Amino acid sequence: MLGARRARPAPVPGFTDVWKPVRLLTSATGVPSRPSSLLLRGLARLRSLAHLAAARLRRTRPLRSPRRMIIAGIAFVLILGSSGAAYAQAHKTVTIDVDGTVTTLTTFAGSVDGVLRDRHVGLTPRDTVAPSTGSALRDGSEIVVRHAHQVQVSTDGVVSTVWTTALTAEEALQTFASRGSDIRLVASRSSAGRVPLSLTLKVAGQATVRVDGTSQVVDGGSRTIADILAGLGITLGDLDQVAVTHDDTGAVTVTVSRIVVADVSRVEAIAFATVTTQDPTRYTGQRVVRTAGVDGARTIVERVTTTDGVETSREPLSATVTAAPVDQVVAVGTKPRPVAAPTPVAVGGSASSLNWAALAMCESGGNPTSVSRNGLYYGLYQFSVGTWQAVGGSGLPSQASAAEQTARAQMLYARSGAGQWPVCGAKLSS
Repeated sequence: MLGARRARPAPVPGFTDVWKPVRLLTSATGVPSRPSSLLLRGLARLRSLAHLAAARLRRTRPLRSPRRMIIAGIAFVLILGSSGAAYAQAHKTVTIDVDGTVTTLTTFAGSVDGVLRDRHVGLTPRDTVAPSTGSALRDGSEIVVRHAHQVQVSTDGVVSTVWTTALTAEEALQTFASRGSDIRLVASRSSAGRVPLSLTLKVAGQATVRVDGTSQVVDGGSRTIADILAGLGITLGDLDQVAVTHDDTGAVTVTVSRIVVADVSRVEAIAFATVTTQDPTRYTGQRVVRTAGVDGARTIVERVTTTDGVETSREPLSATVTAAPVDQVVAVGTKPRPVAAPTPVAVGGSASSLNWAALAMCESGGNPTSVSRNGLYYGLYQFSVGTWQAVGGSGLPSQASAAEQTARAQMLYARSGAGQWPVCGAKLSS
């Protein structure tokens, strides 16, 4: 037919076919940590090429070119085989141990860091990961993650807070064994260092639990310290401490210390001071207490900590004067004593004839053991110690008999006259 288009022949395979090379991800190394999207795109590309080859085979006459059919079939098989190999190498089965919890999973991740991110396993610089996060991931890899936590460790009596990745009490004790000769894991119920209570205690034989002055033996096994205490009916107070120790033989001891903190008040005396004033109305040497002294009081509050009933620390909190002391006021005389003219002895008379009883009554009230208030004058005639010794007396005048005191008073009179008794000397002549 004039003007009709000539039908195009059906395309047949030939040497002008274009085959685009496809890079296969066949190496385990260098695989991105999240290769899923790359792998899917590569597989999609391979599937499209396989469909194109199949279409060409369908459009080709069966017996026209057997050689081309064989080539196309081989290419199709190679494409499918390569895609399967890439998928197999990217898909891995690994085991992850996170703080003792073991999980087996499959992943396309190419590194340790990648699979941990996929599992939402967070890490800090103190945590440990083996193998390292940058290591390549292979089928059958085992990854161990240990998160760090704080514990209180008593090293030779000094308590400090340290970080550890240990899962059990024994592991922690072994980790810190090089710090000192006496290593203890310490925890209180209310403190931030309660991790030892949740640590697992693995005991091959038996463990000893010491609490409230008693010791109890528990069978070995793998239990947390908190479970062991609960099994024995031991209740911890808010301040109680739990220490875990083990000796060179491997024997494990769990010690519960009862901690009590109380504010205790006590009152101590404040001694009064003595103030001396001069009194010109009294003779020199005379003393009198005008105001009696009174001790004050100070209330002291201290915070006392006891461990199993024994005081371990005492911290002062306050000191308040609750009663001020009252000073004692003592008046001391400054008035000079008068000097009386000596009374002449009557002619033919003697000192013994004078009225010594009247003098004694005036000076001491007739009391041979009398002592003045200021403690300076003694006996019937109120001798000073110096005057008594000057007339041959010994000891204190108040310790001598009344007869001796009178005899020595007469000796003093014979030497110095009645002026030795300026106030009462006139009584001798009464």
